This record gives sequence, C-alpha cells and structure tokens, in this order.
Amino acid sequence: MATFTIDTENNITAYGPGDAIPDGHTERFTSEKELGELAVQWPAARLVDAWNGIPGGKPVKKFTSRKTAVTRIWNAVQSLVSGPNAPDVAPKAAKSGKQATRKPKAHTGRDDSKKALIIRLLERVKGATLEELMHETKWQAHSVRGFISGTLGKRLKLKVDSFKTEKGDRAYRIKV
Repeated sequence: MATFTIDTENNITAYGPGDAIPDGHTERFTSEKELGELAVQWPAARLVDAWNGIPGGKPVKKFTSRKTAVTRIWNAVQSLVSGPNAPDVAPKAAKSGKQATRKPKAHTGRDDSKKALIIRLLERVKGATLEELMHETKWQAHSVRGFISGTLGKRLKLKVDSFKTEKGDRAYRIKV
C-alpha cells in the first residue's frame, strides 16, 4: 500500500512499501478517508494549491466543497502511483479525426403542410410574391419573411432570391 505525504508547500509525494519516508514538516495519509481527516484542518486555499500542484490536472480557482476537493485530489494521486496497487485499466481508444456528417434534410414537408406549399410556390419560375404567400398561408408578412429566412434559409440551407416584380411587389424564389 502506498503512503503519501504532503509538505508545507502542498507538494504531494508517493512512497511505495519499504520506501524510507523522511521525517519533517509533512503530513501522511494512505487513504481517501485519512486525507479527508487531514483536510478538515486545512484552509480551502491549501486544497486548491495541492490540486494545482499535481501534474496533468486542470488548474482550478476553488472547489464546490471540501469533499469534492479531497476526492479529486485522492483520485489524481492514485494515478501517479505505479506498481502492484495501480489499477489495470485499458487506455482510452483514440478518437477518430473525422466528424460524422449528417444527411441533408428533405426540403419538403408533408404534402399538405404550409412548408411544402411555400416551397412549391417558390420553386415556380416566376416565384411568388409576398402577397401570394400571405394569402395561401393565412400568415402575416413578418411571419412569411421569418419563415423564409429562418426555416428555408438557415435550417434547410436553401438559397432564396428576393426581387421586385415589374409592379414593384416583393417576390421570392428558390435559386437553382
């Protein structure tokens, strides 16, 4: 069983069985419970310093609780110990460098949906005016414009062309 010491500068050292442990200004512990009993007397800053002194750990500014600090410190010092007490754990598998790609969503909704109706109107050669879209969907102008921008443009990644007709009305069509 490994014995650990923590000195006045919050450096933690591990000693194997049979190793000579120097006497001095150090505190000893061999289990998480013993570390917890020692930590009761320590200020929270000492726990933070002890954690930040362990190589490989992500530095912290504070812990949510003393118990959390003790558990994290104990688990970290266990990983530093090598020998018969070290757990046999397989290394983590390397992550693939490629990100999974999503299949593109279908651009049309159900046949009777307003989404499908708007897409059919916008696929026409002349497109559809804002007034036509408002009449067919029973939506207000701002709702039609928001649907074209948000659902068609951003979600479905359709390129929607906005233009004015000869009469000066705003019209839209899907770019091919």
